[in-house]
Amino acid sequence: MLFVPKKFRFKKQQKGKAFNRIYKNINSNQLSCGSIGLKSLDFGRITSKQIETIRQSINKIIKKSGSVFLNIFPNTPISKKPVEIRMGKGKGAVDHWVFKIKPGCVICEIATQNMPLAIKAFKTAQFRFPLKTKIVYN
Repeated sequence: MLFVPKKFRFKKQQKGKAFNRIYKNINSNQLSCGSIGLKSLDFGRITSKQIETIRQSINKIIKKSGSVFLNIFPNTPISKKPVEIRMGKGKGAVDHWVFKIKPGCVICEIATQNMPLAIKAFKTAQFRFPLKTKIVYN
């Protein structure tokens, strides 16, 4: 099941300003629930499909030896018009949902006593990310 908001006030949004101009705060280690976390080092967009595959890959390795906490949720709709449609006639329908990520954002955390297993899970999750990430300890 993909991550999609249940209720939203406005169905379509504008793109907004370029979010890569915001001040970079990479040096913060803000783990709230877990003992180990995955932190982003880049700006970018993460789709709901990518978040779901990351969650599945971590759960496949961790199993029942720990619990996974996702700190991000895709709340920005991306609209797209169908292929070979002429210009005009309004904004296209919502195609997918993304989360705009900034450097220093802790993406997900694992609460477990088995640290080597958690590191292995995050290493496999890093391959599925479209941007640079770093493993952070508490």
